[in-house]
Amino acid sequence: MATEQLTASRPPIDAALARRLITAQFPQWAGLPLEPVEPAGSDHVIHRLGDELAVRLPRHSGATEQAGKEYEWLPRLAPRLPLAVPEPVAVGEPAFGYPWSWAVSRWLAGEVATVEALADCRASAVGLAGFLTALQSLTPEGPAPDAGGALSGRPLADRDRGTRAAIARVGGVFDTTDLTGLWESGLRAPGWDRAPVWFHGDFHTGNLLTVDGRLSAVIDFGGLGIGDPACDLVIAFTLMSADTRAVFREALGVDDATWTRGRAWALTTGLNAYTAYAATSPRVAAQTTRQITQALIG
Repeated sequence: MATEQLTASRPPIDAALARRLITAQFPQWAGLPLEPVEPAGSDHVIHRLGDELAVRLPRHSGATEQAGKEYEWLPRLAPRLPLAVPEPVAVGEPAFGYPWSWAVSRWLAGEVATVEALADCRASAVGLAGFLTALQSLTPEGPAPDAGGALSGRPLADRDRGTRAAIARVGGVFDTTDLTGLWESGLRAPGWDRAPVWFHGDFHTGNLLTVDGRLSAVIDFGGLGIGDPACDLVIAFTLMSADTRAVFREALGVDDATWTRGRAWALTTGLNAYTAYAATSPRVAAQTTRQITQALIG
């Protein structure tokens, strides 16, 4: 294949490429039906493979570590978590001009969680708090990654420059004084002073599945790491109402400093997605507007 394809920041991905990769590397699944999953994610192109499998191909270089990370860590964490998580089956190798590792996992049935269905559901708020409590309590078998490892969490302050730039860009939509005030409150809040714990790292509505209106699974552990769990409080602002946020916070036992950092995480990730995708995706615009607005409410 051409060198341009091998080095492209976003290589072309379609069903034909996915089929070639599967046939060459996992011929036992070559005859299974292959169907794209919509809506497509920002990090991966996903295809359902037969009735029981899913194929995930990273869209960009920032998502390329997920296949190996999930394959190594999820089997250790999953048995002690109260909601289902992806079950990795295989990790594929670069080929046919596609430059990165990719993954095959068990298909998880369900619908993506929605604000309309769950925002006011107290049981869901308690269930999500229970999931995070369980995740934070786990010590996986074997050595956990050290503070300098690939799974260590980045401090909130690392996002300062980008967040301030994003605030400047959305002045026509949001009150930049309020945004700046919340962001600076998060930076000033005391940091996590306890032992590092596991966090999901991308814990928002789009990474939750439901069956018959009830939470069933948590997916997409590309941000899995250890450190300050405040980043996982983003779910309170992408999914919940003010009333169910209070239920969630009490069930999880979140102190004031961690809650403030969590609001700042919701702000910075919401701004990042808004500035990147809102102009081309009304769905993302609506979701991230809600996330930013709810983070301001607290």
